[in-house]
Amino acid sequence: MKKIAVIGGGAAGMSVAVMLKRRGFSVLVLERGERLGRKLSATGNGQGNVTNTDMGAEHYFSDDREKVARALARFGADDTVNFLESMGGIFLPDGRGRVYPASRQASAITDLFRRELARTGVEIKTNAFVRSVFRKGEKFAVNLENGREEADRVVLAAGGKAAENFGTDGNAYAIAESFGHTVTPLSPVLVQLKCRTEEVRGLRGIRVDGLVRVVRSGKEIYVGRGDILFTDNGVSGDAIFRASSYTKKGDTLLLDLLPDVSEQRLVSLCGREDGLLCVINNGLARTLLKRAGGERLASLIKRFPLTAEGTLGFSRAQATRGGIPLSETDEHFQSKLCKGLYFAGEILNADGECGGYNLQWAFSSAYAAAEGMV
Repeated sequence: MKKIAVIGGGAAGMSVAVMLKRRGFSVLVLERGERLGRKLSATGNGQGNVTNTDMGAEHYFSDDREKVARALARFGADDTVNFLESMGGIFLPDGRGRVYPASRQASAITDLFRRELARTGVEIKTNAFVRSVFRKGEKFAVNLENGREEADRVVLAAGGKAAENFGTDGNAYAIAESFGHTVTPLSPVLVQLKCRTEEVRGLRGIRVDGLVRVVRSGKEIYVGRGDILFTDNGVSGDAIFRASSYTKKGDTLLLDLLPDVSEQRLVSLCGREDGLLCVINNGLARTLLKRAGGERLASLIKRFPLTAEGTLGFSRAQATRGGIPLSETDEHFQSKLCKGLYFAGEILNADGECGGYNLQWAFSSAYAAAEGMV
């Protein structure tokens, strides 16, 4: 019986372990942390957004979007729901197509995986930090901080650099590089954006349902709607997380703070004393009134400008832009440089928009790797 070592106990690692075990392989999961699925348990703001009904490669960034499309075609949103429900639970879409467990508990998804791994007899080692991997004849030697394991094949599913508090500090890239792989430039995405302090002064804690436009050199790069949360030094919220995938330092963020109301209607209200009562947040109104009045106030509500000055970095990001180029792998994300070495999840150069797309990539890439070993 072939033994597969899966390095990483996150969504991709646990998924490929279950899929391989169901195919009759002997599977060992090596997780550097104390328990499996820590990042998965926090996904979707703790509610567990696992995929999206509006699924397609156009929602992803990669060096080979066509390969992403083929992976999604083999294992898409419906397949993800069926896979998760085969372990138990019910998964349902919300009004925006984001799919969650009916319980809205991300930690319960991790519990489903843990139960299935135990039920099927997958061997799990936690506190197992992998230092290096190398070929040993027809097998792989996996060197741990304390000990060594051997396997016929290896799946590298140890994540990227985002959210290092979950153990994803980018160390797995070095393992891939030891086999001759390259790593594309890395940057944090799905992350809070920093702006000029004076632009957001007095707005901390205010949340609106707004529209975000990313403008670069006069050209609109992105537009999207959702929650916008003002912070001490910038903006957060799901609309900002989505926009962060398209934003570069120096870009202008134009916020429509009241997208369902026309500027013309606002002009008539802004001319009245206390005309913004029951229109926008009182604290936001006070700040805007200090900066503008009359028709200019209406314009400011519809086009509130911020200057992007960077992000809060990998420690606060939900995903990593960049990684192992898909061009260096085959259709099953097996290394073209080392037969028997597979990749799954965030370590690959493919990241999705906010809304369940990155977890879908974890499941789709895991399926591709498992399918390639049959």
